Amino acid sequence: MMDAGFLSEAAPDPQAQLMFDEDVADFGAVMNVSRLWAYQPASFFGLVDLLRQSSVAHGISGRQRGILVAACASTLGDSYCSLSWGTKLAAKTDVATAAGVIRGEDSALTPAEQAIARWARKVARWPQQTTEEDVRGLRDAGFTDRQIFGVTLFVALRVAFSSVNGALGVRPDAFFRELAPQPVLDAVTFGRPIAS
Repeated sequence: MMDAGFLSEAAPDPQAQLMFDEDVADFGAVMNVSRLWAYQPASFFGLVDLLRQSSVAHGISGRQRGILVAACASTLGDSYCSLSWGTKLAAKTDVATAAGVIRGEDSALTPAEQAIARWARKVARWPQQTTEEDVRGLRDAGFTDRQIFGVTLFVALRVAFSSVNGALGVRPDAFFRELAPQPVLDAVTFGRPIAS
């Protein structure tokens, strides 16, 4: 198994090279997930744009996005996105809060944040079992119907992204051993192991 997944390395085109260049600028290396999405970089950029539209356009903050992804990814057993977004969430909150969300412990979150974390987990695991009462809980936490739609679309798109990465065997990048805070590393006890 290659660290970048089960497929052979794609020959990068100019769009894939953009992804690679951004990774090198941000992390000093090309991410394994970028190597996989080099097969269809236009779809990657399109998905990123849809994720942006579904969250930013609906007033969902960066901190809330971190909670949504950490809750969704950990529910799916996606170690890659749990490490990546757990690290981002730790920078926006603190390491204990981020590790807690990954473990499904939301006591450090505000009531509104707890509501979207619960919703993200339910959408990720049991989308056919949501109820009108679940949606009422989001409204009671202060979210408009427009925002509820945006949050739901965001989580569903993250499920799709995680599904592609997971099914094709992408492993979290080795640099997460140094980049991710130890409590976040300790909380990710599932999914594919970090690359060597």
